[in-house]
Amino acid sequence: VTHSIPACIGSMTINSKQLDSESPVSIFAVNKCYVTVQDGTFFDGSGFAALVREGYKVRSDVNITLEFRTTAVHGVLLGISSAKVDAIGLEIVHGKVLFHVNNGAGRITAMYEPKGTNNLCDGKWHKLQANKTKHQISLIVDGNLVQTDNPYIQSTSADTNNPIYVGGYPADVKQNCLTSKSSFRGCLRNFVLTKGQHAELFDFSRAFDLRGVFPHSCPGAE
Repeated sequence: VTHSIPACIGSMTINSKQLDSESPVSIFAVNKCYVTVQDGTFFDGSGFAALVREGYKVRSDVNITLEFRTTAVHGVLLGISSAKVDAIGLEIVHGKVLFHVNNGAGRITAMYEPKGTNNLCDGKWHKLQANKTKHQISLIVDGNLVQTDNPYIQSTSADTNNPIYVGGYPADVKQNCLTSKSSFRGCLRNFVLTKGQHAELFDFSRAFDLRGVFPHSCPGAE
């Protein structure tokens, strides 16, 4: 066995002596146990998850779906970039959801702003779908559709070749379609990227780099 167990362990004794789990000599990727838990992945606001080490190619079409729960009004949800300008980005800024796409000719943004007393940062689950089809982009949050015009209709492909960064990204990594550097604090679940007929549900426990991310459970309440 080469991987850790996704579980809570308590009251461990060796030779009738109880181990002191409150003051360990060293600790790595261990979080506290929650009284109540939900399915999903917990991001503690300090890091990110990195997926697809060899690079994810967005190209002309991609559909992103996920559910999120947070009480923070800022946070990176997703970034996929290239060494040039091509990129896509999904983020929460001042309680609004922004979906940015640059196919090489310039950045365009679809923005969802909750109306009235609705609040996306209320600690409850919200459904999000971001779609790029050639030069067109759209955003659906809790069933509300936002579309935006794109003046660069001749440019249709986001030629990305970097990993998928979720919940944040390293300081030395360039993201051409994100305005925020704030790591996401909260929970994500059901993170799916679809290209054509192929839908891929990403398991964060298989990320090649996890920092401040606990892939197997979310606290029942913030």
